[in-house]
Amino acid sequence: MDRIAFKSPAPISLADIADQAERAVAMMAQIRTAMLAPTARKLPPIFNLSQLAALCGIEKGSLSHRLSKSDLPAGKLNESGSRREFSLEEARAWIREYRKEWLRPAGAEAVTISIGNFKGGVSKTTTAVTLAQGLSLLGHRVLVIDTDPQGSLTTLFGILPDTEVEEGDTILPLAMGTETSIRYAIRPTYWTGIDLVAAAPVLFGAEFALPARQTQEPGFEFWRVLDLGIDDVRDEYDVIIIDTPPALSYTTINAFMASNGIIMPLPPNALDFASASQFWSLFSDLTAELLTNRGLTKEFDFIHILLARVDSTDAASNIVRQWIGQTYAEKVLPVEIPKTAVTGVTAAEFGTVYDVAKYDGSARTFKRARDAYDSFVGHIDGSIRSVWAKQAVAAGQGRAGVLNGSTGASKQGAKR
Repeated sequence: MDRIAFKSPAPISLADIADQAERAVAMMAQIRTAMLAPTARKLPPIFNLSQLAALCGIEKGSLSHRLSKSDLPAGKLNESGSRREFSLEEARAWIREYRKEWLRPAGAEAVTISIGNFKGGVSKTTTAVTLAQGLSLLGHRVLVIDTDPQGSLTTLFGILPDTEVEEGDTILPLAMGTETSIRYAIRPTYWTGIDLVAAAPVLFGAEFALPARQTQEPGFEFWRVLDLGIDDVRDEYDVIIIDTPPALSYTTINAFMASNGIIMPLPPNALDFASASQFWSLFSDLTAELLTNRGLTKEFDFIHILLARVDSTDAASNIVRQWIGQTYAEKVLPVEIPKTAVTGVTAAEFGTVYDVAKYDGSARTFKRARDAYDSFVGHIDGSIRSVWAKQAVAAGQGRAGVLNGSTGASKQGAKR
């Protein structure tokens, strides 16, 4: 082999890394300005009569007839006067009216769901955001909590973690003990019906604050900080969705312990399958150490495995699908999220399929992606309503505090 001329790279100082970080932040600002011009902020979708009727589950003619009663938002004609359009806020008013029997019943509280995986690049954050958007389009009021210091979910809501999120906008004060309720950090988003607790790199501090408090404060249970922190707002939301870091960190454990259910996006390939196996083994060991050995217990109402980023042209994925089916059995959702150009384009533009008003590519490809996410959201909505049913029954029987046995770790057989 011919000898290749090689020039030794120059040493890289901490100052060089700081300069690189500044350039990266500046580039992100330029990208967002270009993607989200002219306001540099994301805008919610607009719906026409046909789309609104579909969201309400009624015929377009029925919707037009209801418009004549003037008891729901009338929308407005577009600039050309050719069609009537409805804002997201107006659409949600219609949806909540027509789906009111499917909304949170009396005696129930917010269902908390964590999206988790040991590995990055499995559509974890995209799953969290699309689930929140999809559930809001079913009339639910959603709180999304970003516990990943990378702040990818925060970015998808059009907020730059590095420059637009302060410590007090994150769960860090909760982790440090200077706050006891998450309420201080909740902010509205561009998407009506979804509020956000943001994340930023400063949130890495939680990984030091929580174990420090565990050693310094007698009786402190680090894994219950987030669970107790959201207690104050559980009756103000229908669903709370927590996006976790791609690791079994202190914040991930907090998220799981605060949740009724867990959703794991899992692409059907061998490396992701192996990583997921390690994840559950470590989680089992940790819960045994933190809870079981202390006489504590924790129950989840559901755990769902979502086949994500499924490449229909990859023959090897069929084998991994079988592994996943045999391993997780009934936990595997009967829906697959395809790996398509749609999801790639929307992600590059800090969006999801629900942000797209008009897709420039293949309508068939877009419909396949949107239908998959609609089906996923529908299945999770069913799980949520199942939890509410149990909560309502428990509340009716006067068992306050143990509505579903899954809103936190508690002494076995004792109230939460």
